[in-house]
Amino acid sequence: MTRIILIGYMGAGKTTVGKALADELGVIFYDLDWYIESRMRKSVAQIFAERGEEGFRQIEYNMLHEVAEFENVIISCGGGTPCFFDNMDYLNQQGKVVYLKADPEVLYKHLLMGKTERPLLKGKSPEELIAFIREQLEKREPYYTKAKYTLDVSLMDNYEKIKISVARIKEILEL
Repeated sequence: MTRIILIGYMGAGKTTVGKALADELGVIFYDLDWYIESRMRKSVAQIFAERGEEGFRQIEYNMLHEVAEFENVIISCGGGTPCFFDNMDYLNQQGKVVYLKADPEVLYKHLLMGKTERPLLKGKSPEELIAFIREQLEKREPYYTKAKYTLDVSLMDNYEKIKISVARIKEILEL
């Protein structure tokens, strides 16, 4: 049975790598945010607007406990998922957790392309955004580093490098 869980800051490439890894292994890919949106019939942004971050995190916790029971899957978690409740300990019990680590500058570049779609980033200037990323990474790093495996994806900026990242994950997980 395969159950690989990808964690890391938003913009690290969890969804991109997760899809490629699932294709490579012939398993199903689940993006936790997409799963939440499908089950709630609302976007993450709408849930944040209606219920605030605390309300969203409770929904996320419940949905995480559903998805993490599935077999033969790759799961991409939201950037904050490991940092709430007992989520990180739970994830480590449920599967092989891989932290996709990236430098703040790399995350900044990735997030500039889609910051309107990310509730926590909305309305921030470039200077505020890079400061926010650094601050958030500092807070989240203690949770992220609880993952049993870490892969630096700072240089993952094209399809060939994504394939290399997938191969590296397979190698470190001995798949």
